[in-house]
Amino acid sequence: YLPLIAPDGRIHTSFNQIAAATGRLSSDNPNLQNIPVRSETGRLIRRAFIPEEGWTFVVADYSQIELRILAHLSGDPGLLEAFTSEQDIHTATAARVFERELDDVPQELRRRAKAINFGLLYGMEAFGLADRLEISREEATEHIDAYFAQFPDVREFMDSVVVEAKRLGYTETMFGRRRYLPELKSDNFRIRQMGERMALNAPIQGAAADIIKMAMVDLDRLLAPMESTMLLQIHDELVLEVPQGEMAAATKVMVSAMESVVELSVPLRVDVSSGANLAECKG
Repeated sequence: YLPLIAPDGRIHTSFNQIAAATGRLSSDNPNLQNIPVRSETGRLIRRAFIPEEGWTFVVADYSQIELRILAHLSGDPGLLEAFTSEQDIHTATAARVFERELDDVPQELRRRAKAINFGLLYGMEAFGLADRLEISREEATEHIDAYFAQFPDVREFMDSVVVEAKRLGYTETMFGRRRYLPELKSDNFRIRQMGERMALNAPIQGAAADIIKMAMVDLDRLLAPMESTMLLQIHDELVLEVPQGEMAAATKVMVSAMESVVELSVPLRVDVSSGANLAECKG
């Protein structure tokens, strides 16, 4: 990063609108979207990113936006109930899949449910789940079957997405943005499988990309009378640089813009944090 410091003492990344097939923004020269969060090296690097003296970073991160979009698109009553009642989605999933009471879900079962929730968004099958959870393929199959027994409308939605993508040659987000998938017509079985996984995920991850971009447009307008600046977009989160006198106001408009940008069947929620460097914003 050191050679990339500009004369103004800052590092300026470039955002690409059309580089990622999913519709997400990507970042390069340097890529500021892939600084690790959990490793000590990543935390050390994040501590080096600081705001203007006397200012603070405020970060708002969409909470489980892709699972919320899945609940909206599938209309599955179990997912809708979990989100509308503000339950922890992974605990709620574990309670259903493993037939436990909500207050009787151990961390290990929540971890398994989380792997299932996110794995299915990317078309993960039993082999991949078994590898991730370090369990047998048979046990992974039982987990997935139990999941779809509890959330049948999710399976129906996912099957219909693939069927439609094969028929049309593309998928669409809920806002009408298309992703063409020639892989679905390939003679190679593995490439067709990859195309099916992309077809499953594209409407969901693509809608998440659309939503945060629309929120950025709204937030830019709301911040116009203020000194606070929208600094970075990192996948599902936005980073503001805020003077001390605007902390409450900037946080309020940020949350409002992100949570009200579209109306889904379930509420959009953001988690807000702040700090004197990027590492502090991630706890």
